[in-house]
Amino acid sequence: MIKRALMSVSNKGGLVDFAKGLAAKGVEILSTGGTAKALREGGVPVIEVSDYTGFPEMMDGRLKTLHPKIHGGLLSRRSNPKDMEDIAKHGINTIDMVVVNLYPFEKTISKPDVAFDEAIENIDIGGPAMLRAASKNFQDVTVVVDPADYQKVLGEMKSSNNEVSRETKLALAQKVFAHTARYDSLIAEYLKKVIEKG
Repeated sequence: MIKRALMSVSNKGGLVDFAKGLAAKGVEILSTGGTAKALREGGVPVIEVSDYTGFPEMMDGRLKTLHPKIHGGLLSRRSNPKDMEDIAKHGINTIDMVVVNLYPFEKTISKPDVAFDEAIENIDIGGPAMLRAASKNFQDVTVVVDPADYQKVLGEMKSSNNEVSRETKLALAQKVFAHTARYDSLIAEYLKKVIEKG
């Protein structure tokens, strides 16, 4: 059952409506920076990740979600008593949904004469880490990388007491790994071109 969701997106299309749908189903929403601001402005109750973890966002936003309270909540296997004992011992709550899309690296490097430092700053670290953690644990965590999937997920939750089917969760996880693989290949190709240019 989805009780807690973490939302951190660059593409905010459809986000507020999706979050409102989740909140109406009683889902607690955790968020960061600009996403939290957009949700608040849209009238969605939200808990800042820094308040949730007790650890401030720092390094110009480079460090915010890389924390045991986030990754423990994503990676803990609900059917594994030891995992559940571990998170209880350390005051970690489960996170049942991740809604993340990544810093716009491709858009950034497509700008003419983009500065190398700007390109590097648009390499997302926390986003892929959360997406991969959630997808590895897809049987317990619904992971949404594509706004086109918002309505499908909400529809399933409405018809099945805040649950999403295993088949849908597996398909969403596959989509994540395809997405992060492409993202990493774009970075690798960009760096290769930089090296070749000297």
